[in-house]
Amino acid sequence: MSFATDLLAFVNDEISLDPDHVAEGSTDLLLTGLVDSLGVVQIVGWIEDETGISIDPADVVLDNFQTVDQMIAYVQRRQVA
Repeated sequence: MSFATDLLAFVNDEISLDPDHVAEGSTDLLLTGLVDSLGVVQIVGWIEDETGISIDPADVVLDNFQTVDQMIAYVQRRQVA
């Protein structure tokens, strides 16, 4: 499975506060209430474990963590840098 698929599965299976709502890559996780601040912290930890990158707390902002697609783009930018 790809990183994107794994991340989406993690969000839906482990983090989502509404198991009846399946998040997609473009789903606003915070506005919909699917993920709270603790969930974001768990996602950051998961991404760090899976990718080996260290995420600066200053990078944990809506532009990077509002949707799974934005998280994937963030990780891709960090892996290139």
